[in-house]
Amino acid sequence: MSKRLKAFLLFFFVIAQFTNCEAQKKTIDQKVDSVLKLMTLEEKAGQLNQYSGDWISTGPITNDGDKQNQIRKGQLGSMLNIMGVKHTRQLQAMAMESRLRIPLLFGQDVIHGYKTTFPIPLAEAASWDLNAIELSARIAATEASAAGIHWTFAPMVDIARDPRWGRVMEGAGEDPYLGSLIAKARVKGFQGKGLGNTDAVMACAKHFAAYGAAVGGRDYNSVDMSLRQLHEFYLPPFRAAAEAGAATFMNSFNDLNGIPATGNSYLQRDILKGQWKFKGFVVSDWGSIGEMIRHGFVKNNYEAALSAIRAGSDMDMESRSYKDYLTKLVKEGKVPASLVDDAVKRILRKKIELGLFDDPYRFCNDEREKGALNNPEHVKAAREVAAKSIVLLKNGNNLLPLSKNTKKIAFIGPLVKEVKQNLGFWSIEMPDDSSYIVSQWQGLVKKMRSADLLYARGCGIEDTSRDGFAEAVAVAQKADVVIMSIGERRDMSGEAKSRSNIHLPGVQEELVKAIHATGKPVVVLINAGRPLIFDWITDNVPAILYTWWLGSEAGNAIADVLFGDYNPSAKLPMSFPRTEGQIPIYYNYFNTGRPATSDNDRFYRSAYIDLSIHPKYEFGYGLSYTTFQYSDLQLSKRKIRAREKIEVTMKLTNTGKYAGEEVVQLYLRDRVATVVRPVKELKDFQKVKLQPGESKNIRFIIDKEKLSFYNDKLQWITEPGDFDLMIGSSSADIRLKDVFELVK
Repeated sequence: MSKRLKAFLLFFFVIAQFTNCEAQKKTIDQKVDSVLKLMTLEEKAGQLNQYSGDWISTGPITNDGDKQNQIRKGQLGSMLNIMGVKHTRQLQAMAMESRLRIPLLFGQDVIHGYKTTFPIPLAEAASWDLNAIELSARIAATEASAAGIHWTFAPMVDIARDPRWGRVMEGAGEDPYLGSLIAKARVKGFQGKGLGNTDAVMACAKHFAAYGAAVGGRDYNSVDMSLRQLHEFYLPPFRAAAEAGAATFMNSFNDLNGIPATGNSYLQRDILKGQWKFKGFVVSDWGSIGEMIRHGFVKNNYEAALSAIRAGSDMDMESRSYKDYLTKLVKEGKVPASLVDDAVKRILRKKIELGLFDDPYRFCNDEREKGALNNPEHVKAAREVAAKSIVLLKNGNNLLPLSKNTKKIAFIGPLVKEVKQNLGFWSIEMPDDSSYIVSQWQGLVKKMRSADLLYARGCGIEDTSRDGFAEAVAVAQKADVVIMSIGERRDMSGEAKSRSNIHLPGVQEELVKAIHATGKPVVVLINAGRPLIFDWITDNVPAILYTWWLGSEAGNAIADVLFGDYNPSAKLPMSFPRTEGQIPIYYNYFNTGRPATSDNDRFYRSAYIDLSIHPKYEFGYGLSYTTFQYSDLQLSKRKIRAREKIEVTMKLTNTGKYAGEEVVQLYLRDRVATVVRPVKELKDFQKVKLQPGESKNIRFIIDKEKLSFYNDKLQWITEPGDFDLMIGSSSADIRLKDVFELVK
């Protein structure tokens, strides 16, 4: 029998497992097993191997000879950075030339949109709008899947308390409760009605675990913390993602208490695959298996492959450790074949769930790609989500919203006419096309066609030159109001973008001072991927909007907020420090035996003698063009047992002139426990929209879950005692208080 005939018969047999009537009755596990039985050890190792395409990269390119030939030999299970129906179809066709015709998975960093770019994730988190966040991920999945992508390396669910760390822009901020709800929303958005639908992509919860606590905010750095802190603050969003059905997890670059996460069996086998019963697969971060060598944890790639597969890392992204050494390790008896089989089965399961065995090209449809990438409803949604993400930090004398009858407006600053900067970091670059991105200047022009719009750049983002100041001042003096757009470059935050100095770069703050000195009313827009420090502006400029990086509809959304077509409702998901000396600073800290209660209470107290104890802007902070009154707090019970619940009600009233939304935040404090508890913890919130003069009764439920915590033995428990109940507009602006007791 010829080799060609044998190959044909084998291919026919594999396909038959998925197409005949009896096979349709098989469970996914049975289908996985039927394919696994046909695979050689080398082909199994191939499924655990992932390469990047050569033309786009999120890490250092590794030259590896003929990648296409390796695909044809079945030595590759997945590729990343391959975009578009044309390219994915070409490479999938090569996989169909391999002995078993096992399809490839195509992954991509679809972090906050594909073509339609939404606000960076930290900005979306500021919306506190779970439906909007889910919608953002849903649209991103629709576009990405139409472009041949099966898998996104998102959401990043790392808790982060240090704004020097550049990757804060990818996450949901400092709070585990808010972060957990956002993790669920994003997983649900990406995976839609379930894998197998052609508008769904596999989500990937990353970076497992505690990457956001890198020492000094330095990317890739070590993490050292107690296991109780890990479980209580850093793991909850990951568990939420797993419970929401996230298809994959990605491990992190850091070591955790001396063990690199990639080789950490406690994280991957004991917690993720053991306690949480995770059925998906774990992919390494870029080259992180091989990077255990530089950690000093293993000698070479041979030992790296051994450590990683034992610890539970299923797929090797770009280190070639599994490709070169896994079969050798099995043959030498160093790695049980069952570990390799388990990893392969996890990956095959996802390929089957996606429907790739039924049709390897089901995500390669030219018409669907064209339609999804040019959907006007996606653009509309991006504009709405961007507006919801803008935080009003200050509004002295109710300068905002600006009147649409304003005659002369000066728009000044280095970011006014920038285009791609608005996309922020981790955006998808559309080849040779930026026409769909609305600059801030374009947004203002479209909004105010009858106004006289004046422009001056003033300075560059990082310039030390003040040569443009005179022109900017002259332009400002001609205007009725000045809008200034300043901030970071979009690539000053993101992976490998840690900054020791998070003040505004260059001479931008000096430019603001020069314009402020004209006496004209000034509105400052701050564009950034992290909390920045801008104390002089906060203390002197009347109006400030924190606009983050808002995506392809940035210009329209900013104009909507400036002129009152949208009333800002966002709240900060991270505390903003006054200076780097306060970092890390976060709201849910532990009290000491000598807590400072005010800035006058410094000596022999837990405080700096030369710095306020308070952040510049606290977690949960954000203003509105209207005002809200909190009243009529009532508790259904004053004492409850663990199995009981308390119903909490209060009334919220819009006491201002504009319709608006308020994020009503509920915090609890366990006064006395066997381990020290935070001074307050977010346990619930509701985002409520009210018309002027309208009131609404808000209802919260407090149950055992909200009162539980990890003790020093890592047991999830409740303890009897008094609890402080706090409801307010931010973690510091508490409007209503009460006390209740948990009894035995």
